[in-house]
Amino acid sequence: MSYPVSHKTVFVLDHGPYFLDSCKQYIEYDIFTKSRQPAFIPLPQIAKNLWTCSAEAAVEYCRIVWDIYPRDKLIRFILSDSSAHILNSWSPEEQNLNQIMNGLARCGPPVNTRKESNILHGLNAAIECLCECSRIQHAKRTSLTENASRVWNNGRVVCITALKNEKHLKNLEEYFHDALIQHNKLAASSDNLMPIHFCELVILHVFPVGDEPGINTIPRREISPIFSSEVHSIKSGRHVALKLCHLVLKHYNLSSTTVTGIPMKEEQNANSSANYDVELLHSSEAHSELIKTGYMNTEGVHIKTIKEGAEYETVTLKWCTPRTSGVEMQYCTGMFRITPIDVNSRPSSCLTNFLLNGRAVMLEMPRKSGSKVMSHTLTSHGDELFIHSLGTTRSILEDPPSISEGSGGRVTDYRIQDFGDFMKENRLAPYKIAVSTSNDLPIEKAKKQLERMTRYWPMVISNTTIFNMQHHIEPLASIIRKERLDDAQVVECKKVIYQLVAMETRSEGLPIPTMGSRGKGTKREEQYRAMWNELETLIRVHCTTENHGKVLECVQECRKPTGEETTKNRKSIEENKVVKKKEENDVVWKERDKEREVKGNEPLPTKKPRMNADDKSSGPVTLMALWANRVNIENQRRRPEFAGRLKSENNIAVLYPNLAENLDGKEVSTQIRE
Repeated sequence: MSYPVSHKTVFVLDHGPYFLDSCKQYIEYDIFTKSRQPAFIPLPQIAKNLWTCSAEAAVEYCRIVWDIYPRDKLIRFILSDSSAHILNSWSPEEQNLNQIMNGLARCGPPVNTRKESNILHGLNAAIECLCECSRIQHAKRTSLTENASRVWNNGRVVCITALKNEKHLKNLEEYFHDALIQHNKLAASSDNLMPIHFCELVILHVFPVGDEPGINTIPRREISPIFSSEVHSIKSGRHVALKLCHLVLKHYNLSSTTVTGIPMKEEQNANSSANYDVELLHSSEAHSELIKTGYMNTEGVHIKTIKEGAEYETVTLKWCTPRTSGVEMQYCTGMFRITPIDVNSRPSSCLTNFLLNGRAVMLEMPRKSGSKVMSHTLTSHGDELFIHSLGTTRSILEDPPSISEGSGGRVTDYRIQDFGDFMKENRLAPYKIAVSTSNDLPIEKAKKQLERMTRYWPMVISNTTIFNMQHHIEPLASIIRKERLDDAQVVECKKVIYQLVAMETRSEGLPIPTMGSRGKGTKREEQYRAMWNELETLIRVHCTTENHGKVLECVQECRKPTGEETTKNRKSIEENKVVKKKEENDVVWKERDKEREVKGNEPLPTKKPRMNADDKSSGPVTLMALWANRVNIENQRRRPEFAGRLKSENNIAVLYPNLAENLDGKEVSTQIRE
């Protein structure tokens, strides 16, 4: 029996003096002081050291694992300085956070001592721990079954340290590999130990924020059949916790679900509520129903997103107001333990207390339209939190689905018979490669033919017109798909096109599908327009040679222009008429100007009048200007010109020029007295 690598995990934490350095990710300490005096000096910022950040991240890794897998997954802690300090054993009684926290408290933080600190002590102790049997492995080995001698021992070592350079990394990996081989030899000759069949070494190179890493991240690589190694170069502070959260999902096949829209009452105002989000971790099998239905990439809503600062995806599900407190009546396909990723936050605490009180929460998949689809349920059993996967697909108790119920829904007008004929035309037969004289293999020729045959192949009857009138378009539909056409085949295709033109001239009806249509249906012109468009599309996708191009040109010449094309033609004809008329008018005006130069300044009776003599623009003349000019011309013909205007200057006559003189020759004021 083979146990997975995740069955036994050993954490090796570097307890050397280097981890006393600050992580350089500063935190505001004095942020809760409400009133500050003018001379008040705030407290300086604080920062955790590398040891605190690493220990907290490792403990959070263990909390997630033990919340979801309380019995099957085992973790041990080892601190390495001048020697190895083992904090717990494989016994289930010591697989808890209290044991780990008490051990960390006993060892305390790193200290500056004269003794040399080395991470190799911890790695050697980790291999010794992996050689020890867990309680389950010991029971399998001592059993009298035939699989007793086939118990495979696998494990993982997660080392949090600081590497100096690539040479230091290489020496560390070589030492670990040699120690693994030596301990396997000792375990093979012992009754209490088990040899390690495969071990993963995950090294986390931690350095302060803002410093140079010195070593880049190296992906997982197989060093030997029993040993693999990978290196993650990460900054300290919150970056270590985020990296370990990503690794725990990878190591234990976990997934993330974010419950959005949780209504919670505010502490400041109990009458109001706000919506919060809580992220939960659980086994990846809880999303199996979503993957089966293909909902991850459909419905126009992508429910998988990546949170800011995270390296993994989370599935977003909406909170649905609970109606009942039980989930026994739901069609459930799976049940898995859950744990919040931020266990100390207020939204996570409220959701946990809500579920522990015996309530159930229904989760629905976000949709842009349609009815609600409940996909999961959150509840508690025995003071433990679980997520239930609800069946969203067809139940096994129902009748098997028909071919018409595919990914597009319950469509009943698939071209099933045509698809059967298509499969018969493209059947494969055994072929001997030695007999082949060409360079291309028969399978490659078959792929090319299949690609050519499916360039345009509508799957639904209601989406096509020409394939519903096979007796009218044959043999064009079969000939046009060929790789090459000869002149006789081009003539056959043109005959089919001319027959379609004759049908349109006689205004014959086309086999337009009536499914889903209301009223009188489409007009005859629109039917033929759709038919010509589809026929042109079919020929265009297969147009690869010159003869194919001749058939396409024939279709373009024979089809009637559409309404838009007709409108464009009419506009172009009208524009041409306007241009021609303007050119004729220009010729007439030029001839009249020449006659005027010969005869003098005699006004032309047919000259187009202007609204203003000073306005020399060639813009349009208004009706008012035409009427005023006509009245002026008629008045000039009826009466003689005023004598005073003829003797005046600039056609302005002065009225009463002698009004300023009286009878005695004295001046009289011309001002009017009120």
